[in-house]
Amino acid sequence: MTDLDMNPTPQGELSLQAVAMPADTNPHGDIFGGWLMSQMDLAGYVTACDVAGGRVATVAVEGMVFLTPVHVGAVVSCYSDILEIGRSSVRVIVEVWINSRQDGEPIKVTEGTFIYVAIGGDKRTRAIQRPGSA
Repeated sequence: MTDLDMNPTPQGELSLQAVAMPADTNPHGDIFGGWLMSQMDLAGYVTACDVAGGRVATVAVEGMVFLTPVHVGAVVSCYSDILEIGRSSVRVIVEVWINSRQDGEPIKVTEGTFIYVAIGGDKRTRAIQRPGSA
């Protein structure tokens, strides 16, 4: 992920958009990485809930690399896609993109893989019902 494609485009479905606000900055004035991770978790959650058919909980986040800073006022777009569906878990890749202030071209900010587990009414792990399964 550290190499930048010549003509990058977002992969997956648009799951969430948010405007980066002054309250979300670090001491240097850039958007705090933790805020971006939170937005990514929300985007992945939406996708995982759809697949799991209900409540899920985040259990892990795999490595992330931040490629470029995000500034106040940027529209942050999170795209998500299913990587794997297990018996009770869903692996979702989430990409974060912003648009360049100069030319409006999309710029990839980061990506990460989020792992969610389906949760039942008893707040315990449950199996994910797949289409066609009984």
